[in-house]
This record gives sequence, C-alpha cells and structure tokens, in this order.
Amino acid sequence: MKILDSHQHYWDISRTDYGWLTPETGRLYANYLPEHLKPLMEKHGIQGTIVIQAAPSLEETHFLLELAEKEKSVAGVVGWLDLESDDFLDCFEFYRKHTKFIGIRPMIQDLPSVWLLQEKVMNHLRILEEKQFPIDLQANPRHLPSILYLLEQLPTLRGVINHIAKPPMEESSLEPWKGLMERIASYSNIMCKISGLVPEKTDASWSRDTIKPYVDHIISTFGTDRIMFGSDWPVCLYSASFEEVFQLFHSFLQSNWSKRERENVFYHNAVRFYKLTI
Repeated sequence: MKILDSHQHYWDISRTDYGWLTPETGRLYANYLPEHLKPLMEKHGIQGTIVIQAAPSLEETHFLLELAEKEKSVAGVVGWLDLESDDFLDCFEFYRKHTKFIGIRPMIQDLPSVWLLQEKVMNHLRILEEKQFPIDLQANPRHLPSILYLLEQLPTLRGVINHIAKPPMEESSLEPWKGLMERIASYSNIMCKISGLVPEKTDASWSRDTIKPYVDHIISTFGTDRIMFGSDWPVCLYSASFEEVFQLFHSFLQSNWSKRERENVFYHNAVRFYKLTI
C-alpha cells in the first residue's frame, strides 16, 4: 500500500524567520532536513511527503521549494504567501508556475480569530476559491466560527483543517468543537488531516484513550474520502517519536474498512486534494 505523509516540516535553524523556534523549544531547536526523515520513511514504507511551511515569510517558501527541487520524496510544498499584501495575486501567479507549489498556509494559529474575515484577506481567498487552489487551515477551536462564516461566503473553497483543529483533549471536552466540525464537514471541498494529535509540550503525557473520541468523530463526520494521514514530524517530537505517531494513527483504522478506503486515507485523498501528478 502506498503511503503519503500529508503533513511534515523541514527547517534549518541558521535561518532566522521562524520566530517560534528558539532554544526554549528544546529538541525541536535543531536542523530537521530530508536526510533525517528518509530513514524513517524507508522503515515505514512511506513513498513521499507534503512539506508544510513553518515560518510566515516568502523566504520560507523559497527554502522549501529549493529543497523540493533536490529531494524526490517531496511530493509538494504548501508554502506561505501574504494574504494581506496588495501584491498577493502577482506573487500567487509567480509561485504557481513551480510544479511543486501545491498549496498555501497562513499561520492562523498565531493570529486573531477573525483575521480570515478581513476584506482584503477574503478577496484573496476568493481567488483561491476561483482557481480551486488548496489552502491549509491551521485552526484552533477558537477559529472554527470564523471558518464557518468564511465557508458561507466562499462555499467551494478548497481547504483542509490541520491537526483536527487542536481540540482541548486534556479537558476531555468535545463541545463546541464537535458541533462546529460537523458543520464545517458539510462543505464537500473541506478535508481534515488526522495529524498533530500529541501535545506540543516537551515530554508531555498523552494516551490513545484520550485522543480516540476526537479522532473517531472526525472519521465519522468526514468519512474515508476526506481524511488524511499526517505525521506532523518533527513537531510531534515534543512528546512522541515518529514511530509512536505512526502506530497511533494505525490504531484508529477501522477493521471494516476496505482496501480502497485504507488507500484513500493513506494516499489517494492527499493526491486528489493537492492535485498531485505523482
């Protein structure tokens, strides 16, 4: 079975545009590049990955596309573009010429909940909708009402929720996250990455039983045609190894899924969503 990791990162700490990546992040404050991931990919039978931006800069997008040109295992790059810039359209058309530029991700996790609803941002998102160009939505639960409003205005936007929108698992609280995700899932162009499931705190404890109700809800709500596997490596290394994350995802696969459904979740959904030609 082919496997495509739909969500991982590369970074080089000699670059200075990450902002969040500091010595205080512990083991994450190190270089994580293709030579570090490839042995893990080979061990677990992963054919390719989609690399996601980790810094809000055009330099980051350049950096990742340069890596992608050299590294065949990179199926595509989800980069960063400035959705508030008057030059957005020109910049978007420039990067679209690169065959491995397959999506954009604004880092909304660090932005106000209503940032997406600014007039200029909405106008630029309308361009993405018209072009059916993918956007990764790095949402927390506080962003979900804004995303719902956005989808009411742009109902065919081609988007994917990252990390199941980071529900408050440590509180064992499903609502209002559960109901909001159900409403978001009613838009057929929206998918969800089952990724980022472990805590982003160094050596934090976690358990499959705590995570399971949230993943089960995403599976039942989005279905096997609209979910993807993502390791979130190396961010996952805060509290889990790549192996643990990979095994955790496997543990949520349902025994009654057909071979095709498993292939969709691990490979075909990401290929279709990002319009890959691999």
